[in-house]
Order: sequence, then structure tokens, then C-alpha cells
Amino acid sequence: MAEWIYFLHPPRGSFAATITDEEQAAFAAHAQWLRRLLADGALIVSGPCLGPVNTGIVIFEAPDEAAAQRIIAEEPVTHDGVMRGELRPFQVGLLRGRD
Repeated sequence: MAEWIYFLHPPRGSFAATITDEEQAAFAAHAQWLRRLLADGALIVSGPCLGPVNTGIVIFEAPDEAAAQRIIAEEPVTHDGVMRGELRPFQVGLLRGRD
């Protein structure tokens, strides 16, 4: 199993402070998607960066890049074009409770 990091790049600065009703609805579906990943045991951690640029970060496990691509293909915020997604392989260096 490998780790993957998925960045969700916002369309503008201060996105969280200026989110529209349509964008908020997409994020409700995004939260459900994250809960499914958590229930499936794939999600490691997720959340937004705070401050003027609200990039979202999702770190999850998948056996390979093809599986990781299938997982993010179901992500509603980037699928609907609200945010731009960027998938990268990720290597956990140190982890509290593990190291």
C-alpha cells in the first residue's frame, strides 16, 4: 500500500470566507466522500490550510497510481470544477504513534 497526497487548489484567495452556496453544496458532497474514505480505511488525514490561501489536503492510501486515480475521480469538488486537484505520491517520514 502506498500513500498519496491530493491537493485541492481553490479558485481564489480567501476562498473559505467567500464561498458561494453552489460551492458549499459541492463541499457537502466532498465531506461525504471523505467519510467514505475514512470508513473504508483509506483516509489518513484531511483538512484545509488556513490563512489567505485555503488549499485542501487529503492524504490517503491506495495500492498504486491507477487505484489512487480511481479514488480521486469520485471527489466531487474537483470533479465539478469548484477546485483544481493535484495528485502526488507521498511518503510518510515520521508519524506520531508509529515512530
